[in-house]
Amino acid sequence: MDEKFIERRQLFRGAFLLTYAGLLSKVLSAGYRIPLQNITGDVGFYVYQQIYPFIGTATVLALYGFPAAISRLVANYTGHLPKKLKQLIFIQLTFFSLTIFAVIYILAPIIAQVMGDQGLTNAIKVSGCVFLLTPFISSLRGQFQGENNMVPTAASQVVEQVIRVSLIIGAAAFITQFDRSLYDVGTGAALASISGAMGAVIILLIYKKRYPDKQPVEKEISTSGRHVFSTIIGYGIVMAVNHMLLLLLQFIDALTLVPQLVGAGISLHEAQALKGILDRGQPLAQLGIVIASSLTLALIPSVTKARLAKDQERFSSYISSTWRFTLYLASAATAGLIVLFPEINTVLFLENTGTFSLQIFMLTIIFASLAISTAAILQGLEHIFRTALFVLVGVIVKLLLNLLFIPVIDISGAALATVIATVVVLGLNLIYLKKVVPHQKLIEIPWKSFSVSLMLMIIVVFGFNQLFKTLFSFLPRSGQFLYILLFVILGVCVYFKALIKQGAFTDQELDVLPLKRFLKKG
Repeated sequence: MDEKFIERRQLFRGAFLLTYAGLLSKVLSAGYRIPLQNITGDVGFYVYQQIYPFIGTATVLALYGFPAAISRLVANYTGHLPKKLKQLIFIQLTFFSLTIFAVIYILAPIIAQVMGDQGLTNAIKVSGCVFLLTPFISSLRGQFQGENNMVPTAASQVVEQVIRVSLIIGAAAFITQFDRSLYDVGTGAALASISGAMGAVIILLIYKKRYPDKQPVEKEISTSGRHVFSTIIGYGIVMAVNHMLLLLLQFIDALTLVPQLVGAGISLHEAQALKGILDRGQPLAQLGIVIASSLTLALIPSVTKARLAKDQERFSSYISSTWRFTLYLASAATAGLIVLFPEINTVLFLENTGTFSLQIFMLTIIFASLAISTAAILQGLEHIFRTALFVLVGVIVKLLLNLLFIPVIDISGAALATVIATVVVLGLNLIYLKKVVPHQKLIEIPWKSFSVSLMLMIIVVFGFNQLFKTLFSFLPRSGQFLYILLFVILGVCVYFKALIKQGAFTDQELDVLPLKRFLKKG
């Protein structure tokens, strides 16, 4: 068998493995926030969400940013880096990480002041410590990925997340049990993240021992220190930004929401609670986006492969199918959450407060999913710098709209600003995709079939929910959860059966649908 074919097959298999490890980690990351809010309440949840952008940034840099940059450099050295170059990379990563840690640690009081809550200072300081482990994790993951061995990265990612989630929930339970300050939730979460990162390092070192380096013949490094810095740090940051759309939008809320609410005459405690209520939307939106964009992320290796093979027909088919599936899934998730949100809010978060603002926030699922999908296609075509720029434009839009909307309509304004920011990013991605591939109609949506199917699902779920709403309030929490689950199943079945009957899928797309035999019946 051709050696290049084997290498390419290994590359795409590795990409799929990383994708599904990432999906599992994202589901864990979204899922644990619900019990965290239940344990600590809205104010405790607010504290966690204020420091999460720092932790999340370190995680993304060590998972998607720097390893991708290192693996790119490894490819230039036929799969193995000279020892001196490894040392140079590690030194530069260490210098960068120490700088970020020092900036966060020294400026923590100022950052807390900007956030409008000096009580966050200690938690912000501890969260900066997560960056200290970034050089170890990034360099090891990057070397493995450069050799097309994605297993260590996937395994370390899952282990890191499991340790982090377990310790965060444990710390939250300890803090509430012993009536400690809710600000300790932030400190505990940061320490849990450090422990998770240490777990990832241990897993990577175990794999390092299992797969020792095949030492190449030492030769002079052909790249300068400046070039290595721009490749590793510059390219790594750009890659990370491409994975940080929601995280950066969340960071803007962390910086502006509470100060704006307090400035509008709301007390600090009430502003903290309102921020915690808005943050309830984060795990639900994240789950919806993960479900909607999972197919896209899995298809990106195929999109790239088709481009390399100059197979325009297959390339167009991949993009069109990707966009349709993302739209169908994201729209269903958004509509279902909006219709059932009063019940979902009660079951998951124990009270039905902030429902209208959170229903607005759920619209993020559609636009963010499509923005991520379109950006992923552009990244498959090697336009990563442009897509990163579009993310930053969206962040600026979010900042300006937060300052404009929050004083007028409080957390609903922040939710609306997030939705509009994702619309802007999606629009820029679509315009640029059309520019990159000008002579092909890549996105073909059967709008009538799609609209009829979605409306039918909304009418059925809304109608039956109104019919049985009285029963819901009398059920225990487990019964209420089952109630919502039954409505989700009902909505999915009605929606996909309608899409199939309306001819919204091609024959090839029908073949990959799960439960296709059941859905085709009737």
